[in-house]
Amino acid sequence: MGFFKVAIKGLMLLIGMVVSLLTLYWYSYTGLVGVVAGWSGILVVDVQRKRKLENQSFGAALYHYLTVSSLSWLGFFMRRKLEKSTKNIQKVQEETLLKQVKINAETEYGKRYDFSAIHSVEEFINAHPLTRYSHFEPYIDRMVKGETNVLTADQPIIFGVTSGTSGKSNILPMVKRQAMLFLTDGVAVLYNCLTEAFPASRYLQKNLKLFYNPKWRESASGIKIGPNSSTPARSKSLLHIYTTPKIAYDVLSEPEALYLHLLFALKEKKLGMLEANFSSLIFNSFRTMEEKWNLLVDDIEKGRINPDLNIEEHICKELNSLMKPDPERASELRDAYKEGIVGLGRRIWPDASVVIGADTGTFEFYGTKLRETYLKGIPLYSPIYAASEGLLGVNVWPKQHPSRYLLVPTSQFFEFIPVDRAEEPQPATLLMHQVEADHEYELAITNLSCVYRYRFGDVVKVTGFYNQCPIIEFKYRQGQFLNVRGEKTSELSFYSALSETVPRWSDVHLTDYCCAESIHVDDAGILSSIVGSTPCYHVFLEVEPSKSGGAATVTNTDRNKIDETLSSQSYVYISFRKKGSIGPMKVHLVRPGSFADLRHFMIQNTTASSVQYKVPRVLKKKEAVKFMMDRVIS
Repeated sequence: MGFFKVAIKGLMLLIGMVVSLLTLYWYSYTGLVGVVAGWSGILVVDVQRKRKLENQSFGAALYHYLTVSSLSWLGFFMRRKLEKSTKNIQKVQEETLLKQVKINAETEYGKRYDFSAIHSVEEFINAHPLTRYSHFEPYIDRMVKGETNVLTADQPIIFGVTSGTSGKSNILPMVKRQAMLFLTDGVAVLYNCLTEAFPASRYLQKNLKLFYNPKWRESASGIKIGPNSSTPARSKSLLHIYTTPKIAYDVLSEPEALYLHLLFALKEKKLGMLEANFSSLIFNSFRTMEEKWNLLVDDIEKGRINPDLNIEEHICKELNSLMKPDPERASELRDAYKEGIVGLGRRIWPDASVVIGADTGTFEFYGTKLRETYLKGIPLYSPIYAASEGLLGVNVWPKQHPSRYLLVPTSQFFEFIPVDRAEEPQPATLLMHQVEADHEYELAITNLSCVYRYRFGDVVKVTGFYNQCPIIEFKYRQGQFLNVRGEKTSELSFYSALSETVPRWSDVHLTDYCCAESIHVDDAGILSSIVGSTPCYHVFLEVEPSKSGGAATVTNTDRNKIDETLSSQSYVYISFRKKGSIGPMKVHLVRPGSFADLRHFMIQNTTASSVQYKVPRVLKKKEAVKFMMDRVIS
């Protein structure tokens, strides 16, 4: 049973107990029949008030109501708990750390570092070094092979595989209490923030959730190995609130699964929300919707599933049983599309209250494009800062932009490394109560599963404080930088130069981008005439004309502006450029659809899953570099 289901059933039981106690209390005054009738009447009225779907039975509406109400009440209480924890950061952080150390004191790892002798934060920091994944890898390999009590006293419920965007994929065990905390201190709190900021989200409308079932592996002891992200298999108790039918989640091929997500979402005019882990998933789904628009609308008009889709016969048969011809909705959709992509989401789904998806770091690129085009008129909310290592922060300000996150002091023990000391192997760290506003830090965490003082690569900026708790913006990943001469240009620095340059171009829009160091282009077997002899950055751009019928071209002058802008913004980069030790950027245009093709290529050839995939802004794998070079058109 998934942890979502456990939590929701537990909350429903709690609600039942409260109702029962109130019933007993009031019995002597009004009688049992009156109380039951009163509570039932209130429930029925509230369900009917929030019910929006004409074809939804009362039973289905009630189930939907209990699900979201349970999560809403849990969020109410957990938000107050978070508020309390922000008022004494030093104490809460020490309690979080010492509890984790005590739980795992008798593990092999705990004995190695004498966890039983640790009684303070200072003792822990003195006893344990800062670490990277290689430190834990031998222990985790043994756990995957079936050994127990190695890193964790509790048996993991999943071995989470990281996306591998900034390097190779890692495997990280997750224990049950970590998963429960993600629900209670993360999902429930964000839901409370969501419903307060956007009251229309309380209505009983179906949502479009863009997620997929991955292909799982199993450890020697039968524990699943795969993405530590929300999947249909791990969210069974919530699937009834989504537009996609349950049977459609059995389709494992992403192109077909996405088509079905879009088809059943387009059928539902009164859609409430759109959800995905990343804003890039939402943006690319709208792109696919454009590409498949006529097929999707024809299916709705005719009341069938496109017979050309590669779907198993029994699944296709069940899906077809859910389809009925709807020429009226098809006509509405065609009219909505005639006005172009700006505001298309609002015209398709006039009742949509909010879209949920991460828009920080380089995801800002997709968030900006969505706000300017498809989602104009619908708020975009980036609710959670999290990683395969667990919950890190929650955005309790849904309407503010850029997105900021309140670090959750009960979720991790946080340490902060000033970025100017990040190159040191064992730099001194600061704690939550010691950091300063307007400073950037590399994070190190001790989580609730198995990693201690772990440098997982995220760089954040402290923008202020809520009570005593730091508020942060995610900036970039340490592994995602360009470095041909020791200059270490971060993905954020390059994105800043690109985002300042592109608006000055004429007649084209940027669809997507990535980069590679010349050494990786050389390793991919590309002709030396293209690579050149001086180290440099190769930039791959996919663009489209800003006017229909125009040509998607970028002049050499406009391409050179990226190099000029980065030079003006980065003292280190311009110093190498002036000395001639770094050559000018080589900017390549790739054919339309290249980044969608790259996504499929990376999912098929790496451990990254559909729900985890992020465009690698800096290509490190020679296969990926060659893939993009093969698609260069100019």
